[in-house]
Amino acid sequence: MTPTPQRYGSPARRSARRALVPLALPLALMLLSACGGAARAGGDGGGGLGGSGGHTDGKGAVTLNVGDQKGGSEAMLRAAGELKSLPYRIRWSTFTSGPPLLEAVNAGAVDVGAVGNTPPVFAGAAHSKIKVIAASHSRSDGEAILVKKDSPLTSPAQLKGKSIAVAQGSSANYQLLASLKAAGLSPSDVTLSYLQPADALAAFTRGKVDAWAVWDPYTSQALDQADARVLTTGQGLVNGLSFQVAAPAALSDKQKSTALKDYTDRLRRAQDWVFRHPDAWAKAWAEATGLPEKVALDAVRRTRGTAVPVAVDKDAIASEQRIVDAFAALKLIPRSFDFGDLVDPRFNGGLPPSGTAPRSYGKGS
Repeated sequence: MTPTPQRYGSPARRSARRALVPLALPLALMLLSACGGAARAGGDGGGGLGGSGGHTDGKGAVTLNVGDQKGGSEAMLRAAGELKSLPYRIRWSTFTSGPPLLEAVNAGAVDVGAVGNTPPVFAGAAHSKIKVIAASHSRSDGEAILVKKDSPLTSPAQLKGKSIAVAQGSSANYQLLASLKAAGLSPSDVTLSYLQPADALAAFTRGKVDAWAVWDPYTSQALDQADARVLTTGQGLVNGLSFQVAAPAALSDKQKSTALKDYTDRLRRAQDWVFRHPDAWAKAWAEATGLPEKVALDAVRRTRGTAVPVAVDKDAIASEQRIVDAFAALKLIPRSFDFGDLVDPRFNGGLPPSGTAPRSYGKGS
């Protein structure tokens, strides 16, 4: 499958690929999944909204429809024991990345889901009906631009004129933008192939693109399995925030709002458990995703285990506003808007400021 190069700002093809695959499947199977085969997230399996799954945890009269990504919230909650004794039901749907998940939130098919720092910007610019209700702050070492080990590229400035794979509207999309700016480049200096991770991995492995802007665990996977090395990371360039994003209708429903409060509390406890038990989480994460355990542990120590729950406060809003303004100035989103209009702070109580330093496993992590 040869990606179609696109200049930044040109209409990106919407990925309808079957990109949700076990992360450690051989490349041939990834290509088969990306090019055809059974319907998966991003394809025909989610009622046209990109989600797959549908199994349920818990019991009770209230059901939260939760959007997830492979090895995401569900796997973390299950490993931490936080899905036991749920007084409500959770019906899970799995998505390839944040943008299609937020499409489902906007459509009312999902009540809440976890995304990175950039998908809400694209959704808000499209007038999507979403509310940001919770946040966490992580290190950004896993937000990386990768090149092959034998690539002649040694600095981001050398990306001029090169082709780069990235998932449009993902956190990697902004990390790429920020990295180009720091290197003195504008988006028009590069050629972009907008690809979901499985397609991007295939293109990167086959040498169809010069670089790949991506996030963990794909970063750790590529470093371990795809002969990749890091050209640059988002550390010091991006805000390291990720969010729980809810449907306004769910927040307006008293019973669902109560369930959402409990759900976000469970996520915070689970994140604390992850930091204290990196090896146990890496093993559970590997089982949930098909990642080799070493790759999973690398991603936990590099990024995923460093997250600290924080408030969606004024500083978080200001940081996200800078992302809005950057994309709007380059006409990569249809309009600018006030990011604060997307925020519902009702669950902020008792949480530390958004600028609270991420956790760390020490040097070499």
